[in-house]
Amino acid sequence: MVAWDDEVRGVLTVADTVKPTSAAAIARFRALGLTPMLVTGDSAAAAQTVADLCGITDNTAGVLPADKALVIASLQAQGHVVAMVGDGVNDAVALATADLGIAMGSGTDVAIEASDLTLMRSDLLAAADAIRLARRTLATIKANLFWAFAYNVAAIPLAMAGLLNPLIAGAAMALSSVFVVTNSLRLRGFRALPVT
Repeated sequence: MVAWDDEVRGVLTVADTVKPTSAAAIARFRALGLTPMLVTGDSAAAAQTVADLCGITDNTAGVLPADKALVIASLQAQGHVVAMVGDGVNDAVALATADLGIAMGSGTDVAIEASDLTLMRSDLLAAADAIRLARRTLATIKANLFWAFAYNVAAIPLAMAGLLNPLIAGAAMALSSVFVVTNSLRLRGFRALPVT
């Protein structure tokens, strides 16, 4: 606000705009079983406006950069696994403190260095897709380990007892490797969900 002789001559308001896909991203986080929170240094009114636009029910405003890390540490102390998405210098400590720090590709170098994962698109939908892909990758790894152990648990006793021909054992081992590779290649079919 600019005043001249106790008369208001102008008012200037600066605000960040909410991306059109943010509400859809928050809905996807919820669908993934996550609880989205907004932790910001902005005023309570600005934080509430953004939270309302995006569908976030839990927000904390007026938080200093170091205090963002304290909020994350408090959640971790309660037994929660915390992912933090940020893009600024003010987010760097919190990104490093979180169990999973996700930086936006258009963010500052400090935020990118402090994070575990950097998104190529500055869109929260990319964060939801990254979490989906990570979960699918972990499920594939677990399936591969299961089949590898199952093969060994079945084949080793048979081989030790002399009931398994070495040619058959070698062929089964090769087929086991082919299965693991083929199962892993299914991840190439992963696609981002369309915006609805």
